[in-house]
Amino acid sequence: MTAPPPLTARQRLLLALLCFDALLLGLLELFFLPLRLDGIVLPKLGDAPMPVTVVLAVITTPLLVRATAKVVRPSFSVIPLLVWVLVVLGMGMTGPGGDLVLVQDWRALLLIGGGALPGALALGGGLGIAAKAAKGDSGG
Repeated sequence: MTAPPPLTARQRLLLALLCFDALLLGLLELFFLPLRLDGIVLPKLGDAPMPVTVVLAVITTPLLVRATAKVVRPSFSVIPLLVWVLVVLGMGMTGPGGDLVLVQDWRALLLIGGGALPGALALGGGLGIAAKAAKGDSGG
């Protein structure tokens, strides 16, 4: 069994770009999580929470993981997911100025689960494909 070749400069640049995307998406999803609809838009609901950023997290974290597996290497596809989780938890608990940014209700759990779970499922699929390919290459 041989070690994989080192990452090329292009792969390192793409990995850094995907991690930067994960950082920006984590911040965006975290800071817009408390967004609310006022009673003017939907009078019957009143002032209702609107966690649209959870939908964004459900869509974008698996895309980041798959893109990393495709353009860099499947074994590196966990890095953008870890960046996203660390940004959401880190900034959520110790936000700017020491403020608690992560709201203390069901929306926080929905954001963390909605971003991390689909990303982890995509990660498992990518690593399974890589393991199958490695097993096929070794002749076993």
